[in-house]
Amino acid sequence: MRLAGQFARTRRILRNDQALMAVVAVVVGIIVAYAAIGFRLGISSVQWLSYGEFAERLVRRVGEIPVWQVLLVPTAGGLAVGLFLQFVMPGGRPMGVANVIEAMALRNGRMRLREGIAAAFVSIVSLGVGASAGREGPMVHLGASIAGGITSRLGLSPHLARTLLGCGVAASIAASFNAPIAGVFFALEVIIGHYALSAFAPVVIASVAGTVIGRAHLGEQPAFLLPQFGVNSLWEFPAFLVLGAVCAAIAIIFMWSIFHAERVVDSLKVPNWLKPAAGGLAVGAIAVEFPQVLGVGYEATDNALNELVPLWLLLLLIPLKTAATAITLGCRFGGGVFSPSLCLGAMTGGAFGIIAAGVFPHLAASHGAYAIVGMSALAAATLGAPISTILIVFELTGDYQITVAVMVATSVATVIVQGVLGRSFFHWQLENRGLNLRGGRARHLLQSLTVRDVLATDFETISERTSIAEIKFMFTRLTHGTFVVVDDGEQLIGTISFADLKHIGFDTTLDSLINARDVAHSQAPAPLPDDTLEDVLAVMDVSGEEHLAVIEANDDRRVLGVVHHRDVLQAYNKALLQAQAEEHDDNRT
Repeated sequence: MRLAGQFARTRRILRNDQALMAVVAVVVGIIVAYAAIGFRLGISSVQWLSYGEFAERLVRRVGEIPVWQVLLVPTAGGLAVGLFLQFVMPGGRPMGVANVIEAMALRNGRMRLREGIAAAFVSIVSLGVGASAGREGPMVHLGASIAGGITSRLGLSPHLARTLLGCGVAASIAASFNAPIAGVFFALEVIIGHYALSAFAPVVIASVAGTVIGRAHLGEQPAFLLPQFGVNSLWEFPAFLVLGAVCAAIAIIFMWSIFHAERVVDSLKVPNWLKPAAGGLAVGAIAVEFPQVLGVGYEATDNALNELVPLWLLLLLIPLKTAATAITLGCRFGGGVFSPSLCLGAMTGGAFGIIAAGVFPHLAASHGAYAIVGMSALAAATLGAPISTILIVFELTGDYQITVAVMVATSVATVIVQGVLGRSFFHWQLENRGLNLRGGRARHLLQSLTVRDVLATDFETISERTSIAEIKFMFTRLTHGTFVVVDDGEQLIGTISFADLKHIGFDTTLDSLINARDVAHSQAPAPLPDDTLEDVLAVMDVSGEEHLAVIEANDDRRVLGVVHHRDVLQAYNKALLQAQAEEHDDNRT
């Protein structure tokens, strides 16, 4: 690979990974920035073809077009998305931030560019036809995929590959939202997971490069243009605490709704390629009367922040936007949860502010201020990223006058959600797919290993009719101290260890009366070859078994080999050493 060779030569000349990563970070930032701009233009283009509106202003436009078009556009778009997922996308599902976290934890930051482009196409079509989701998650995935593609071409080490992945994430957020500081902290807080200088400097450089390109093409104004809000009285802070708790409750309902919708949709006996079309029809039906639920929802959010939405509509849009987003993501449209959570937070905060002003008219600030506070609190609680979310909200609104209020409500909401659920939306997504990434990189590595990786095939089998006298003699030449007992069909009966015979070792009167089946551990767990070592280690700790027979399948108990406790521990220790080495690389300055 010519590019990798040139990179290696440059690295030898500079003799400094940090200097080289600075150069690569600039390149990644520029490429990702243009990709983010193209992503936004792609959404707007599909939206113009679908609704005749290029800007993110669908509420007025939907009122001007016939009802059949409002229903047909998301339905037809869903059909296109479903067919693409069925025949092109690996796994038949869209991708987002959770996939980036998985790549960081389990694949040393390596991602496939082709998958990233395909996932971006799904999200462009989805959001362009009005699917109720956010563009931030797909854009983060696209930026990370571009960084992963460059990593593969350059042949980077795992440590540098993870850093470059963070660079792609930071640049995508910085370019698309004019939020360079938030881009840096989101990449470090959510994706990389630490703030070491070795990662911090390249991520900052990539974010700045992305910001420069974004501002050159999209302008310097924030996403929402607002009047300056402030806090009228210190007596309002108890209200901000209560608002944080309310946002936490809405965030929990919001996340639960999405996962419940996914389970319901997955259980339906309908071809997968038809499910997005059905979801599009449902979202379109809601949008006929309430077009605020369509798309990323920035228009509805902006109206709530500028105090243009009445209380009754704010209260009604909270469940409707929740339902529309749950249907959208449950039916496998592409998109993220950040924009919907901003919208829900602004609606919740705005409604809370109006109610608070009615109860305490002399103390309550403008309800637009409460909308900003609610927007940050609910989004942070959903994403599990309070620092970066606070910064994103500040940079999106340009309002730093209510900093303390935002921090108070955001902290309360995040603490409550973490206390109730114990995880963010992204980790909940991964756990629903069978990946528990909490507990450190060593645990991640151990989860990626299976019984097959440590399976010992030099085991001893004996017939269930073997006498105790024979077993005693055979133990003198046994390597691991355990026999695998099988029946005439070679199906597993159980295991016998030397400890099982200690109470009859010197009693010869039983030698001809009992056999292997009588003393075998017939209730001992029998793992499958694809079980993870984490699960097997837990089973061994509970059962006390040092050696477990591994079977072909639950309905086929032919023995494939034996997994030994010491081999599992060796694999675990190797994972720990590898994780420690990687953490050492990550924290070098």
